[in-house]
Amino acid sequence: MVRAVLAGDVEQFAVLVRRYRDRYARYAAHMLGSADAAEDAIQDALIRAFDQLKQCREPDRFAGWFFLILRNRCFAERRRGLREPRPLEDAQQVATSSDGPDGAVERFERRSALARALHVLTPEQREVFVLKHVEGLAYEEIAQRTGTTVASLKMRMHRAYDRLRDELEEHR
Repeated sequence: MVRAVLAGDVEQFAVLVRRYRDRYARYAAHMLGSADAAEDAIQDALIRAFDQLKQCREPDRFAGWFFLILRNRCFAERRRGLREPRPLEDAQQVATSSDGPDGAVERFERRSALARALHVLTPEQREVFVLKHVEGLAYEEIAQRTGTTVASLKMRMHRAYDRLRDELEEHR
């Protein structure tokens, strides 16, 4: 599809958007802490990818190339600090849970506490946490996507666990 777009069939870019948008929107939402911020980041990354598509040296690896554009956009947004991270949970989730109100409220509170705690992590720690535990990627896959060593990722994860543990204990 990338080759088709580069050859002039720009309609094929819509196929790429449909294929990768939702997958990476979840990553952006967890990195930025807001569905709105994630939407902005995805839109910007898609525009940049389209504009810079000629720079994609390996068209068969578009997903990894696009991920790096989105990753850089998320890191830049966090550095700017233009948006206050907010928990992604919706209060309606509590009202519609089948566990009954007590179990739903408790689960909602735990998720909210974790979402708040994730915001104390450095962007690098948060990224490895999200890719490992939300996206379900192996350390080797994360290393390949981020250009980091597995040992470095494991150290970041260890530090992230320590910070999360401390943060969650403070809120008990």
